[in-house]
This record gives sequence, structure tokens and C-alpha cells, in this order.
Amino acid sequence: MALFDKPAHVLHDMLVKKEISAQELTADVLGRLDAVEGDVQAYITTTREQAEEQAKAADEKIARGEKISFLTGIPGAIKDNICTKGVKTTCASKIIDNFVPPYDATVMTKLNVQTPVILGKTNL
Repeated sequence: MALFDKPAHVLHDMLVKKEISAQELTADVLGRLDAVEGDVQAYITTTREQAEEQAKAADEKIARGEKISFLTGIPGAIKDNICTKGVKTTCASKIIDNFVPPYDATVMTKLNVQTPVILGKTNL
């Protein structure tokens, strides 16, 4: 079973046991995204560089032996109607196609504490 097919709890256990790295996991999921996104068109915006940085930070946290949350290093996406600081948020609308919020929505502030890897913003 490919990494992108595994449930989050299995991936978390693999990260904790250092069977995989967050960077390997992120690369696998981004590879899958590249393979199918042309047909699926689920993403409005991808944040590949940010995701790679977040994965590296997660790996460093794990390497230091710090306690990690269930979502640390786990790739995911955010719906495009949730404000994400510095990342285009369009609500799938051409009217606000270039809106880049200067703040995070409360849900993002709370989610970011869990240190996931955000791959981008998905269509509604």
C-alpha cells in the first residue's frame, strides 16, 4: 500500500517509529497529487514549498525527540473558504481571485499548533 493510501493513525505511528520521514511522506503525497490533479482538479492553490518546509520542520522536531501531536507531519489540505495567512483564498470565486488574507482564520490558528503539512487549498 502506498503511503498516500494509508490512514493518518498508521502514518503517525510510522513517523513516531521513524519508519518514514515527514519529507518522504510529503513527497509521496505530492507525487500522487501531480499524477492525478490534471484529471481531478481538486486544488485551487497548491503550497508545495510551504509543505516541504513544514515537513522538514516536523522531521527536525521528531529528531530532537520532542513530543509531537497526532497531526505533526501529516499532509492535508484546507478548503478555499478558510483564510490562510499569506496564501491566496478565493472561495472558488473569480471575484476575489487575488485575495491573500493578512491573517489566519481561528480554525487555522488552532490547526497550525498541531503542525500538519498543508499541501494547498481545495475547491469547494
